[in-house]
Amino acid sequence: MKARNPRTGQEDHEFAVSSREEIAAEAARLRTAQLGWEAMGPEGRAAILMRFADAMEAAAPQIAAALRVDTGRGAVSWIEVQGAVGNIRRWATRGPELFASLDRGPKTSATPGIEIVTDYSAFPLFGAIAPWNFPVILSHIDAVPALMAGCAALVKPSEVTPRFVEPMRDVLTQVPELPLAYVMGGADVGQALIEEVDYICFTGSTATGRKVAEAAARQLIPANLELGGKDPMIITASADPDWAAGVALRSSIVATGQACQSIERIYVAREIAEPFLAALVAGAQAVEITYPDAASGHIGPFIFPSQADKVQAQIDDAKAKGARVLSGGTVEVLGGGKYLRPTILADVTPEMDVMREETFGPVLPVTIYDDLDTAITQANDTEYGLSAAIFAGSLEEAAEIAPRLEAGAISLQDGALTSMVGDATNQSRGTSGLGPSRMGDTGLTRFLREQAHIRQTGTPLLIDAYREGQAG
Repeated sequence: MKARNPRTGQEDHEFAVSSREEIAAEAARLRTAQLGWEAMGPEGRAAILMRFADAMEAAAPQIAAALRVDTGRGAVSWIEVQGAVGNIRRWATRGPELFASLDRGPKTSATPGIEIVTDYSAFPLFGAIAPWNFPVILSHIDAVPALMAGCAALVKPSEVTPRFVEPMRDVLTQVPELPLAYVMGGADVGQALIEEVDYICFTGSTATGRKVAEAAARQLIPANLELGGKDPMIITASADPDWAAGVALRSSIVATGQACQSIERIYVAREIAEPFLAALVAGAQAVEITYPDAASGHIGPFIFPSQADKVQAQIDDAKAKGARVLSGGTVEVLGGGKYLRPTILADVTPEMDVMREETFGPVLPVTIYDDLDTAITQANDTEYGLSAAIFAGSLEEAAEIAPRLEAGAISLQDGALTSMVGDATNQSRGTSGLGPSRMGDTGLTRFLREQAHIRQTGTPLLIDAYREGQAG
């Protein structure tokens, strides 16, 4: 199978697709290794995960270089690799603490003479199907806490961005005790993976997430889905318009807007709308694309070319329905890559595609509101419920608004904080996800199965207790 370079448009990388037999063999190997891995206990697993983090950090230049080619991003690739290393160390530190805090009992039952002790064991084999937008971090964001919990982990990275796997496999040779492996390929490999594992995590579109959920249901295994978003930002009349504009811009366009937690709808109070829009447009126009110099500028090409076409269609639909383009607006083909400068849209209305569908690009549609209640209603008028943001004159004002938004996590006085904060639980709502949060402590505890040990401390009943004629 071949992978495309998003900067050149050339299919310049070839990799072997895992066969069904290879996937089954890898799964069997990992299941055998998992027995010893779980038996090490939390402290033993944490020590090996720390070695994994050290090895990954030492190989960061090679991993980031591969990622840079796959994604067309330089600085973001380096940040992504460092974030993945930090995530490993965080779980290696937090994991033993969580195991120590588990409530095992014994507890006195409501049934006389009975006490209950709870034992915990990991799902033997965890599986992940990862997306193309942040290939390294999202291939490991669930796998690492699963490993810390005691699972073995089988991961399918996206076939769109596969180059980082080769240096990561070199890293794994330095920690042979770690039961982690990758399988490569497209949708059929993902289907085969689901058939082999005991727990599946998927990150990607809502449409594909439904298919994963259906496949998991057929296997009767848990499915944890992190899906699309249409994150709103509400900016109140008391907010500083210049500061809000800078934060909104960053929250929307980092990584060319190819992030599920990107701000994709902005609602600004009329009192500050004019200076806010002026600052937002000025900021957008100052943003540089990384062409022709890949080492200079702010945002790179679309990783997946069809995504650029989808974003352009949303912009065209908005224009046809009366929206004004204040900056950007046209996908450019440069050197074989597809780029879009930050696009500010005004006079948008709720029925426009850009307000209903996930965009996944550097597009900021701005709605001016006169009444905060109306803005909240419009912000909640979506099938998604991943995250949201509020910018106000004070943290206290923002905090009062937050509970009224239908989203799993709310950034206050900032935007897209879920990409930076891993220890805050984010329970997705609507079609943005299914299952426990990958963030916060549930990121690990979801991979533990409870087993009840029901202890009889009195006298067990015998069959005569059920002899007919004794009732009453």
